[in-house]
Amino acid sequence: MSWQQFGFLAGFLFVALWAVAGFGAALGALIVGGIGFYIGRVLDGHADIGDLVERFSTRSGVKTR
Repeated sequence: MSWQQFGFLAGFLFVALWAVAGFGAALGALIVGGIGFYIGRVLDGHADIGDLVERFSTRSGVKTR
């Protein structure tokens, strides 16, 4: 499956969930899905939690290192 096909499927499923369960449920599913996606990347070794914490803990986007 290409990224274009994946993007279409993800968008279609989001709108289908919105139509069936409402916007709040669709947004909640999107947020929880994003968190699950990031956890999967961490477990696969493609992301580092330290980098994420550093990104959101520095002031004004200025790196301290």
